[in-house]
Amino acid sequence: MPDKSSAAKPLTIGNLELYTIETGRFKLDGGAMFGVVPKTLWNRKIDCDEKNRILMATRCLLIKSKTTGRVYLVDNGCGDKFDEKMQKIYSLNFNHSELVRSLEAVGVAPSDITDMVFTHLHFDHCGGTTTYDENGELEHRFQNATYHVNKRHWYTATHPNAREKASFLPENIKPIEESGRLNLVDDNHAFEEGFNTIPMNGHTIGQQLPFLYDDDITIVYGADLLPMHAHVPLPWVMGYDMFPLQTLQEKEPFLEEAAGNHWYIFLEHDAHNEIITVNQKNGNFTMDQSFTMKELV
Repeated sequence: MPDKSSAAKPLTIGNLELYTIETGRFKLDGGAMFGVVPKTLWNRKIDCDEKNRILMATRCLLIKSKTTGRVYLVDNGCGDKFDEKMQKIYSLNFNHSELVRSLEAVGVAPSDITDMVFTHLHFDHCGGTTTYDENGELEHRFQNATYHVNKRHWYTATHPNAREKASFLPENIKPIEESGRLNLVDDNHAFEEGFNTIPMNGHTIGQQLPFLYDDDITIVYGADLLPMHAHVPLPWVMGYDMFPLQTLQEKEPFLEEAAGNHWYIFLEHDAHNEIITVNQKNGNFTMDQSFTMKELV
């Protein structure tokens, strides 16, 4: 059992305690991550390797409720189920961090998680749900957790189109379906006071962004609406998005509110920026400041 006395100090929002959970690093093609934005532009902000891949975080969020006693985990990274070939393709690196190790560092065991909140079910967001045991059989890491998935997204994940199919891996999706602990939620679902979700449909149908707030501070989990600080400018949209024009339409009002109300945006995939704020000037959006969770405590 983890030593809870040595756990890091959380950021408190209302009756919610927030911890950053780093689950590893991986790499994706830089061109795919920035769509129509040419390499001559995105490479000024993000370095790439000889294969044109950029370093990506899989940064998750742990939320403890002092009101209900619930322990929520938002997304859980790529997991460790890839074979050697896939590990090389994505350059998975658990030396930097790893899901269970990061949970233990804040005094939490996988069995303590009561609620697994998925923004969506692409492999880099839900791969850590299960792992292989010593017999090569799939086992659930979070055996006491309810799995929360947006209802419209669940249909997408279980009836994928040809383009998105490669992101919905059966070894990730099937165990969730068969667990008996799947809870399909509607858009704008409220988990409890100060914690609800915002639906976004450009990247994939039914993506849900956790939104945490009190009278003093608001943090929104950027997921794949804003995966990295370089995606703040409106036209900087991923090639992975199913509906890029819809992403564009969703980003503008989101960023207007974020800039106007000084929201903190928690970045899931930015290897170097954990939480940012944004500026708006003459219709253009830019990153303002960058913080770690510890700096906000």
